[in-house]
Amino acid sequence: MTKNLHIVSFDVPFPANYGGVIDVFYKIKALHKLGVKIWLHTYEYGRGKQDELLKYCEKITYYKRSKSPLNLLSRKPFIVKSRSDSNLIKNLKKDKNPILFEGLHTTYPLIDFEFNDRIVLIRSHNIEHKYYDGLAKSTNSISRKSFFKQEARKLKHYEKIVKKANYILTISPFEQQYFSKKYGSIAKYIPVFHKNEAIIKLSDTGKFALYHGDLRVSDNQKAALFLIDVFKKSDIPLVIASSYSNTEVETKIKGHNNIKFVFLNTKDNQQLNTLFTNAHINVLPTFQKTGIKLKLIHALFQSRFCVVNSAMVIDTGLESLCEIADTPNDFLKAVTNCFTKNYDASEIDKRKQILKPFNTLENAKKIVELCSL
Repeated sequence: MTKNLHIVSFDVPFPANYGGVIDVFYKIKALHKLGVKIWLHTYEYGRGKQDELLKYCEKITYYKRSKSPLNLLSRKPFIVKSRSDSNLIKNLKKDKNPILFEGLHTTYPLIDFEFNDRIVLIRSHNIEHKYYDGLAKSTNSISRKSFFKQEARKLKHYEKIVKKANYILTISPFEQQYFSKKYGSIAKYIPVFHKNEAIIKLSDTGKFALYHGDLRVSDNQKAALFLIDVFKKSDIPLVIASSYSNTEVETKIKGHNNIKFVFLNTKDNQQLNTLFTNAHINVLPTFQKTGIKLKLIHALFQSRFCVVNSAMVIDTGLESLCEIADTPNDFLKAVTNCFTKNYDASEIDKRKQILKPFNTLENAKKIVELCSL
C-alpha cells in the first residue's frame, strides 16, 4: 500500500460546495481514512487558505492562478495555462511518490517534464472539450460564447496529454467509454466521491418539488428557466434554491404563487439538507451531457423521487432510479405522476443496491491499489 500521495487540485477543495471540489474533498477524506499521507498542492484564486484541510493532509502548498489576458493568446487551454506555476514542478520533483492530477486543468507539469519514476494519475472530471462546447451553447453572451468555443478547440487538441499518465480515472460510465475507446486500458472507472454514506430514510411524502444549483452557471440558469415554464402550468409547489441569485430567474418567478426562490447560505449545510428532507420530488434537467451531476447523487441518497431529462442520467447507471422526461409536457406529466406516489421501503431497497458502486471508501481503495502497482 502506498503511504504518500501528491494531489494537485485545480481549486481549494474546501468548503466542498460545488461539483468539482466535492469530488476532490471527499476523495481526500476517504484516502486519509485509509492511512494515506496526502501532500496537497492547490491553486488558490478567491477561496482562501483553509485550515480544515490540515485535518486530512500532511502539508498544503498553495499556488496563485494567473488570470492574465495574455494567457488567452497561448495555444494551451486557458484553464491549463493559468495554472502553470513553475514551483509546482519543483515541489513534485522532490520525491518519487505517486501524483494525482485533478482534471486536465492541473496537468501543465506534464507538458515539459516526464515523471517516469513514479505512478501518475489524472482524474477526468469531464470530457472537457465537450463540456466547453456545451457551455458555448448555453450562454447568450457573445464574448463568453467565443471564449468557450476557443477553449473547446484547444482542449480537444490538448487532451492527448493523458497519454503521459499511467491511469485516467474516469468519473462516469459515459466518460469511461469515451476514454477507454481512445486510450485503452489506462482508463479506469472510479465513481464520483461525495459525502453520503447511506440512504436517508424518510417519510412517505414530501411537500414540494426542488431544484438546486449554482445560478452563475449558464446550464443551471437554463434548467431553472425551463422548470419555471413547466411549473407555471401546475399548482405543484416548486422551490428553486441557490447560493447565488439570478435576475432573469427571479423576475420570471414573479406572478407564479407556486414557485419561489430560496437563497442558500454557503455556511449553513443544514439548509439544503432540510430542503432535501421536505422535498417530494427533485427536478433535475440539464442541457449538457457530461460527467455526472453530484446534485443527482445527493438527491438519490438524501431525498425522495427524481424527475430528470435524458442528458442528466443516460449512461450513468442510475436510469432505473429516475423518471425520465425530455419535453416540457412530458416533464409536467412525470412530475404530476410522482407527486401522487408514496416513497416507500421498496424504493429505498432499490437504491441501496444500485448505489453500491458509489461507496467512497471502496473507491478510495481502488486508487490506493493503482498507486501500489
